[in-house]
Amino acid sequence: MSIRVALPVHDHKGLDDHIFEHFGHAPAFLIINVSEGKIIDLKTVDNAYMDGHAPGAVPSFLAELGVNVLICREVGRRALLFFEQLGIEVVRGAGGRVRDVIEEYLSGRLKSRDYEPSRKWHEEHS
Repeated sequence: MSIRVALPVHDHKGLDDHIFEHFGHAPAFLIINVSEGKIIDLKTVDNAYMDGHAPGAVPSFLAELGVNVLICREVGRRALLFFEQLGIEVVRGAGGRVRDVIEEYLSGRLKSRDYEPSRKWHEEHS
């Protein structure tokens, strides 16, 4: 079985990058193609919506890239509805280095859990 996983990231460091706290404002998304539980290839795609976007823009963008799974720290309720409508599984509560997070996911150890940000996005970047 093949899947395409997206993770919001800080830079263009591949598996050594770290998950960005707010998925919609992440500078980029690391897109990982997985087949039969193994990473086949990966690429980093800049997030054209990092400075602002209408509701549903980022979920639609990821759907256009063929993403089946989003692994992130947290998404809002409205965004979750968009992802659900688009058939994209969302795994919440993940943080740290991508290499470690994707290993956990592929081994079945990464489970979705609530994540409470230390501050609201607009407070952090105003």
